[in-house]
Amino acid sequence: MKFKGIVLASVYLAMSSLVFGQESTLKVTSKRNDDKSVDLHFEKDDPGTMTVNLKFKSISNSSTPTNICRAEGYSGTLLTLRPMNKDSGIDLSYSYRYIRGRLMPKFDKTFVYALPFRAGTEVYAREASFLSARYFGNTTPDDWKVYHFYTTDQQEVTASRKGVVVEIVDRHEDVMLEDKEYSSSTNSITIEHKDGTLLKYDGLSKGSIQVEAGETVFPGQVIGSNVKRGNHGYFVSFMLMYLKSAELDANQGKNITNSTSFYGFITPLFDIGSEAAILTKDKKYMASISPDLMSKEMSKKELKNYKGK
Repeated sequence: MKFKGIVLASVYLAMSSLVFGQESTLKVTSKRNDDKSVDLHFEKDDPGTMTVNLKFKSISNSSTPTNICRAEGYSGTLLTLRPMNKDSGIDLSYSYRYIRGRLMPKFDKTFVYALPFRAGTEVYAREASFLSARYFGNTTPDDWKVYHFYTTDQQEVTASRKGVVVEIVDRHEDVMLEDKEYSSSTNSITIEHKDGTLLKYDGLSKGSIQVEAGETVFPGQVIGSNVKRGNHGYFVSFMLMYLKSAELDANQGKNITNSTSFYGFITPLFDIGSEAAILTKDKKYMASISPDLMSKEMSKKELKNYKGK
C-alpha cells in the first residue's frame, strides 16, 4: 500500500496553502474486512476538521469513489470501498494530501464578533497588507482582510467567538519580533467555529497561552497575551477564513510569486458597543462584549455554568 501526506508549513497570513504554523499530522490507513470491503481510516492529533484529497493510482473490483473526504475528530473512517464481485478482493494504490478546514462551509456573513480584548480596552485597528503582494509581487485576493490590533501596553487577548482550539504554536521567543516589520516566527492559536470558519490569532507572547488543543473556548475567555511589535506597541493579528478549494495540486510548479490561496477570507462585523459594524482602518475602538454575543452559541448547560461564575 502506498500513501503520501503533505504537511502545510507556515509563512504568514495565508499565502497559497501556507497558512498554518504547525499543521496537524494526519495518517490514512486501509483495513480489509471479512466481506472483502476496504475501509480507509484516518488518525490525527487534533479534533479539528481536515479535508483530505485522495488520489487513486489504481483500483480494481470497485468503482472509483469520491476523492474529497472530511476528517473530523481524532480518528474515524473516511470511506468504505465495496467489491463489485463479492467473491474477489479489492486491489488499490493511493496517495493523499490534506489541508485544515471544512470545504466550502455555509456561514453567516452577518455574524458579530467581539474585539479580542477585555471590555474597556482601547484598541487601534489596522489592516494588514497581503504579504505576497507587498513582498513578492503576487496579486492580493479580492476578499483579503486581516486586522492587526494594537494596544499601548501588553494586554490579555480574548476569544472573539465560541469555538474549539485546533492548533497552538508557542515556541517562538518574543524578542524575535522586536523592531522587525515582518517575521514568520510568531506564536498563534487557531480556533474552529461550528460553522466551519477558522480564526487565527497570530502574535502571542511565548508562554502566555492559557488554552489547550481540543478545548472549547467562549467569547471573552482569555487565550493569551499580545506581543511587542517593534515601535508600534503590542499587537495581535486577527484572520478569519474558510477553506474554498481542495485542489491541492493546483500550485505544483508554482512558487511564492504566483501561487494561489486555498482559503477565502471574511470581513467580520464587530461589536463596538453602540452597534455591530465593519471596522474602519487606522481608527481606535473600545473593546466591548454584549450579553447576546456572549450567549449566542452557548448551550443551556454552558450558559448556566457561565452565569454561575
